[in-house]
Formats: sequence, structure tokens, C-alpha cells
Amino acid sequence: MIEHAARQLVDEPDGVVVTEETDGDFLKLHLRVAEGDVGKVIGRGGRIAKALRALLKVMATRDGSKVNLEID
Repeated sequence: MIEHAARQLVDEPDGVVVTEETDGDFLKLHLRVAEGDVGKVIGRGGRIAKALRALLKVMATRDGSKVNLEID
């Protein structure tokens, strides 16, 4: 879901990569985009990044898991 949303925001959708890292019951997602697209994914004042994280947390809460999103 995060990968799809990020692809819609950037100029280079092929540069979007989401990787997962598990630490016990905690899931950490790493979102990587092309260098020129980082600002588009973060947004002014971090608004888009906050919205992506909020959406992700809603989905994770529904599944009963804990998730964090890091933008690289």
C-alpha cells in the first residue's frame, strides 16, 4: 500500500522501493525513492510523510501489529 501511494507522488516511480525489517513483534518499513523525489514524499513541513505514517498505523492497528515507516 505504501509503495503504491509513493509511486503516485514521485516523478520516478521505478525508483520506489519498500523493504521490511522485523524486530520481534515490531515491523519497520524503509521507503527509498530517487534523490530528487525525497521532498515530494516528505512534503512541506513533513505533512505527506505524517499522512503516510498515519495511514500505515491505522492499517497495522487493524491487524494488531506495530509498524514504523522510515524514509531513506
